[in-house]
Amino acid sequence: MTDTPRDSLFEAPPMAEQERMVEAILFASAEPVTVKELGDRMPHGCDPAEALVYLRKRYEGRGVQVVRVGDAWAIRTASDLGFLMSREVTETRKLSRAAVETLAIIAYHQPVTRAEIEEIRGVAVSRGTVDQLLEMDWIRFGRRRMTPGRPVTFVVTQTFLDHFGLESARDLPGLADLRAAGLLDNRPSPLGAVGREDEDPDAAEAGEGQSELFED
Repeated sequence: MTDTPRDSLFEAPPMAEQERMVEAILFASAEPVTVKELGDRMPHGCDPAEALVYLRKRYEGRGVQVVRVGDAWAIRTASDLGFLMSREVTETRKLSRAAVETLAIIAYHQPVTRAEIEEIRGVAVSRGTVDQLLEMDWIRFGRRRMTPGRPVTFVVTQTFLDHFGLESARDLPGLADLRAAGLLDNRPSPLGAVGREDEDPDAAEAGEGQSELFED
C-alpha cells in the first residue's frame, strides 16, 4: 500500500470552491473584508486574491457587484440601481455647513491638521464639529506631523468611502461636479487648490485610500 504524501492533506480546494467561500464571506460581512482577512478564514493554500478576480468578473452586469472599498472588498448594489433602494434609506442627521466644509477639506487635503483646516476655512473649527465627524466614523486621526508640537492630522475613513461608494480618493468629484449636483453654491469654495475645476490627479493620489463628502 502506497502512503499518501503528507502535502496532499493541505491541498487547496478547487478555485470554483474558493470563489464560493469568498462569496459567502463577503455576503455575510457587514463591513468590507481585506484579502488578508479572507485568507485567514479560508483553508490553507487558498488564493483569495485570484478567487476575487473570478468572482468580480462573474458579478459583472448583475444587480449586485463585488467592489473595492479602500484596501478591502464588499458585495454592493450596482450603482445604477441605487434608486431602487431609496425607500430603505433613513436620513438620521444633517451635517451643518461647518461640518460639511471641514469634511470636504479633510477629504481633499488629507492628511491635514486642525490649524490647516482653520487656515483654509478662515474660521476656527469647533470641537463639536470634529467630534461629530469622528462619531460618525467618517474621519479618524492620522499620523502626527514631525513639526514643533507634533500636531495630529485627520484623514477620512473606509466607512466614509463605503458610504459613498468610492474606491479611493481618485474618485473624489471635481468642483464643477459638486456644483452641478447642487452640493456647492457659488460662494468661494472651502476646498482650496485641490478642489478646483480641473482636479489635479497627483493631489488626489496623495490622499488615496480616503474619499466623497455630503449627505445624499
